[in-house]
Amino acid sequence: MITSPDNSRIKEVVKLRDKKKARDNSGLFIAEGLKIVQEAPEEAVQCVYCTGDVYEENPGLAERFENRLETVSSGVFAKMCDTETPQGILAVIKKRMLSADGIVNDEKQTPFILFLEDIRDPGNLGTIVRMSEAAGVTGVIMSKGTADIYNPKTVRSTMGSVYRVPFAYTQDFQATLSLAKNKGIKLFAAMPGGEKNCWEQDYKKACAFLIGNEAVGLTPETSAMADEKILIPMSGKVESLNAAIATSVLCFEAARQRRQE
Repeated sequence: MITSPDNSRIKEVVKLRDKKKARDNSGLFIAEGLKIVQEAPEEAVQCVYCTGDVYEENPGLAERFENRLETVSSGVFAKMCDTETPQGILAVIKKRMLSADGIVNDEKQTPFILFLEDIRDPGNLGTIVRMSEAAGVTGVIMSKGTADIYNPKTVRSTMGSVYRVPFAYTQDFQATLSLAKNKGIKLFAAMPGGEKNCWEQDYKKACAFLIGNEAVGLTPETSAMADEKILIPMSGKVESLNAAIATSVLCFEAARQRRQE
């Protein structure tokens, strides 16, 4: 059992928790919580840390992770974790490496893609990824200005979908949009000033939703590339919805249409 927060392995976990650069350089991230650790792909798990209580309550952990499992004291785990009410277990996991071009060019299924431009809130991003799995989104492509999907808060918010939803960052957002258009993927820009009602569009064929920054929306360059600019009709004095909520509304309408085919 590790009982000192000055242990070199513990310090490395803290770096992965706090610093995007450490995650980028190592190709690793941390996932905290029993459910998200249990759902991690076997081959991606590098190491699991848990308290003695969690170890005793979950005998299957030792059998599954064997020499990759390390127990730590409650005090040490409190130094490692990112939550106010820790569950007593976290894992160090290898990142998935996918390309935006690969997602766009995937011909195994009819494309249903989300393009996220500069979504900054980790919780919003994690919620969108989780929702994407539920709605059948085939891939999530993010601008370089979007929050780190491997931020611990984002990972927790995905509730395990981070392992299953195809996603990638693109260094040239507009170039990737052009690639999608050339592949016959229809681009719908979701924006308050949209010209068409989102309920009146056809999402059964290859399509993508363009979702902008929480505060300023899509950039003019991105919105100009859209085939259609759509809005969600709303009552009252509400001008806009949270990015994750708006994306969910659009994606489940697309999912509804696709299920009727």
